[in-house]
Amino acid sequence: MEQKLKIAIQKSGRLYEDSVKLLKDCGIDVKNGINKLKTEAENFPLEIYFLRDDDIPQYVEDAVADIGIVGENVVFEKNKKVSIVEQLGFGKCRLSIAVGRKDDYNGVGYLNGRRIATSYPVLVQKFLAENGVQAELHEISGSVEIAPGIGLADAIVDLVSSGSTLFMNGLKEVDTVLRSQAVLIRNQGLDENKLQILERLLFRIRAVKKAKNNKYVLLNAPNDKLSEIIALLPGMKSPTVLPLAEPGWSSVHSVLSENQFWDIIEQLKAAGAQGILVVPIEKMII
Repeated sequence: MEQKLKIAIQKSGRLYEDSVKLLKDCGIDVKNGINKLKTEAENFPLEIYFLRDDDIPQYVEDAVADIGIVGENVVFEKNKKVSIVEQLGFGKCRLSIAVGRKDDYNGVGYLNGRRIATSYPVLVQKFLAENGVQAELHEISGSVEIAPGIGLADAIVDLVSSGSTLFMNGLKEVDTVLRSQAVLIRNQGLDENKLQILERLLFRIRAVKKAKNNKYVLLNAPNDKLSEIIALLPGMKSPTVLPLAEPGWSSVHSVLSENQFWDIIEQLKAAGAQGILVVPIEKMII
């Protein structure tokens, strides 16, 4: 029987859908995990466990699961003996300090002697110690944002994405303790066979990530402007240039990074490029 790599992902919540989508984008057939503890991929040696996110680092450390997808905030808070092997680019958020909207926050020193409510006491205590701040921590498992309103705390430290929940509870975000995203973690004692399966999975994950961060661009360029236009296109190695049926024109194909995309497109247009077509990339293997 072929050995399988066991992966733990969130059974529900903010990382569940993106974790399943990532595996499916990697060509791995994953059955719906709702109300299931585990399932197996039919076309890749992978067994998927659906767990609470807070439990995933412990399961990976104990080798119940070989690898897991979980937020960096959970990895650092739980402080288990696991290795982060890849940042996945989704589930981005920040662990932030928030105080009342009318409070005059003037830096971390504001927290000296204050009461802080949080679900992340390890990370918060480390942050306070690094900044020489003495404060009283109250650990709360949920609905941290209501703590100031009911008189339990003067400030909170909680995960923030848009900040709308803070606003609705009369709070403002004033400082960041940690920036977090989903990561792939692994057990530190994987045998050679499982490491090989992990490398196959990482190969697919990285191809999917590169595709999401890049766009395929096709454009028409007048030949007398060709050198100038090509100089604007970094591409993977160099752009592909093909002659058009119309004399004096060429078709140029290249790949652009999402981060540079709009700036370069504007420059291409100004340099004389026409008929610019932008196509999403499904997979990108270099």
